[in-house]
Amino acid sequence: MSTESDVRLEIAHVLFIDIVDYSKLLINEQRESLQELNQIVRGTSVFQSAEAAEKLTRIPTGDGMALIFSTALDAPVECALEIGKALKSRPDLRVRMGIHSGPVSGVTDVNDRSNVAGGGINMAQRVMDCGDAGHILLSKRVADDLAQYRQWQRYLHDLGECKVKHDVTVSVVNLYTDEVGNPAFPEKFSAIQRQQDVPGTAKLRATSRRLNSWLIAAPVLVALLLAGGIWLFLHQNAPKSAKSASSTLPPAAIPVLDKSIAVLPFENLSSDKENAFFAQGIQDEIITTLSKISGLRVISRTSTARYKSAPENLPEIARELRVANVLEGSVQKSGDRVHINVQLIQAETDAHLWAQSYDRQLTDIFSVEGEVAKKIADSLSATLSPQEKARVETKPTENADAYVLYLRARQYQTRPDNFLQDFRSAAELYQQAIALDPNFALAHARLSAVTSQIYHWFEPTEANRQKARTEAMESLRLQPNLGEGHLALGLYLYYEEADYEGALRELDLATQALPNDGDVGLYIAAVQRRRGRWAEAIAAYEHALAIDPRNQITLYDSSQTYFGLRDWQNALRGLDRVLELAPDSVNVKIQRGYTEFFWKGSTAPIKAALESIPANLDPDGIVTFARWDVSLMDRDPAAAERALAACRLETITSQPGVPLPKSYLQACIDLVRGDNASAQKNFEAARPAIEKTVSDSPQAATQHAQLGLFYAFMGRKEDALRETQRAVELKPISQDVIEGAVVQDFQALVFARTGETDKAVSAIERLLTTPFAVDYADESITLSDLRTRWEWDPLRKDPRFVRIIAGPEPKTFYK
Repeated sequence: MSTESDVRLEIAHVLFIDIVDYSKLLINEQRESLQELNQIVRGTSVFQSAEAAEKLTRIPTGDGMALIFSTALDAPVECALEIGKALKSRPDLRVRMGIHSGPVSGVTDVNDRSNVAGGGINMAQRVMDCGDAGHILLSKRVADDLAQYRQWQRYLHDLGECKVKHDVTVSVVNLYTDEVGNPAFPEKFSAIQRQQDVPGTAKLRATSRRLNSWLIAAPVLVALLLAGGIWLFLHQNAPKSAKSASSTLPPAAIPVLDKSIAVLPFENLSSDKENAFFAQGIQDEIITTLSKISGLRVISRTSTARYKSAPENLPEIARELRVANVLEGSVQKSGDRVHINVQLIQAETDAHLWAQSYDRQLTDIFSVEGEVAKKIADSLSATLSPQEKARVETKPTENADAYVLYLRARQYQTRPDNFLQDFRSAAELYQQAIALDPNFALAHARLSAVTSQIYHWFEPTEANRQKARTEAMESLRLQPNLGEGHLALGLYLYYEEADYEGALRELDLATQALPNDGDVGLYIAAVQRRRGRWAEAIAAYEHALAIDPRNQITLYDSSQTYFGLRDWQNALRGLDRVLELAPDSVNVKIQRGYTEFFWKGSTAPIKAALESIPANLDPDGIVTFARWDVSLMDRDPAAAERALAACRLETITSQPGVPLPKSYLQACIDLVRGDNASAQKNFEAARPAIEKTVSDSPQAATQHAQLGLFYAFMGRKEDALRETQRAVELKPISQDVIEGAVVQDFQALVFARTGETDKAVSAIERLLTTPFAVDYADESITLSDLRTRWEWDPLRKDPRFVRIIAGPEPKTFYK
């Protein structure tokens, strides 16, 4: 009999693989899927070389397999990447993978065959269980080992902790490249995601350019106050300074209409909690369908998402949303069957106006939204025009699988905080839906819109520009009157072409088809605001707020209105209101800290905000960027280096939206430390990536401006001046009051860093009174920035500059 000391333990590298939802497949489908997976795995070069060297053990697991490598640490990772590439041509074969290095030991199985078992295999399975289809997840131990090698660092994305069977908690890292892997947050991390993405939170970004690019609605409270100030300025026919407004006045009264309705979140009754996205999607699509009926006033999901599915305080909620009626519902999805319950309630009296249950095949689900919308319209005596009836009855697709992919994509696209990884996940899922149904016009429209968002905030490349246009045009070719198609084309004309008149024409067409869609009104406001058309923008803000009274986008953008006008107190009031509804929003916390810094000159609020953010949350590197930035404002290069060292990303998104290599940020630390030789070495290392950003997006003004500042730090004066001048030419303030001001901020800083002191001081004097010449980054023009930031040090001895920073902050002027 063997004793415990007889067992030989070894460290092996384990790749655990299974087919997602294997048990839901038919028997013949299970067999075919396993055969196909086995063929793919056996065809990988890593598998073949390890097997030839007798360094591989295979264990079938029913719905997949475990591969135990006794070779290099990265063997299972390389194998997983090969498998992932092969699976790209087989989208119907949904596979997830988990990797861990740990102890294994030889055993004899029930068939008297030699096999292996042990904690290393168990842990690999637990890591895999945290993922969804397409994920390649690593244990923290494996990721830490891989992080020691440069070629792996950029592909590792820390997800934090995940609780699996038997209350075991594992630390997990997501591995994905541009081609392989799933960048989306796994569904099992939804609790962590909810902490940073409170439902209904506005689509926020931590950059003045990206944040203000939405330029979306101000709440009635502040919109009317701002409107009054603007009306006065316009009618005096002369530039005036921005006035602070009291935030204690009551909001404007919006009448509660008998034909107004809010659709509360649908309860997910499915035993598989991963189907929560489906319940949310059905709610969202019913809202969208109702929004096509002009006789109703429909509150958007953004305003209702924070409420419970069947709340007890219905009258109070109805008063908050200013609606007379509420629709409650539940969804239960099991396999290819869906059961939906809905009931329409008169909120003040709790009278049930109508209720219905639907038990449908998934392929028949499309008609439910239209049936519900028509029943509600009948119950509230709202008459549908023939055009509205046709729009309500039109099925988006006949393909159930494509529709499920579409609903998943919408979940990612509508998540708060507007992170690049969410937009990419949405785009990929829309593309998968279109692959199943090329005539899915709505998916084409949504793909266009999310591509425009990626273009505008992150990657202004020609490929994204063409993709956005092609998808918008295809949606309208398939369905010429599709409101979402006109909205997508309007976004393209606004974001990619700066064709404001054309964008407004398309958005007007979208309004006719989607009279209750708050996003349309917000984008109209965005276009008008970016043109400097204040009165028209505010009218659009008020209309959007009437549709969406508790929309955090509206609350957020009201604060950004005052932020752009340097009215710090009202900006803070607006941000505080957003945080009341979304207390865990990463971006708003950081922005509030910066806004208080602009007002009072202390960096303590920024540091306090950063301390409140969980250590494992750093989407797109925005938290690292803020930690690095505030450390250098404090002239603490050691703290800045610690912030960089703690970040796994090799490229960090700056506040103005430009991706910056770590070597660039390290070079700035070297400059603050006074080590110019090291700085230039690191700048040179960063140069190819930063120059490539401009070559990939030659018409992007902010990218040119950032390159100009980069050249200034390198001492390349002529190149620096050329690039910032090009930025100003690409985006003049007359064309874009926001980005135009930001690129002029960059130019002023470049003047300061290249010895053009007179030009720098003159630009500062002008920009200190220019709307939106402020940002959450080093080029910002406020007295607190000028007094604190190291970037402005070359001007410290100039008498005009000294006089500027010694005085009070001048008023921001606009017409």
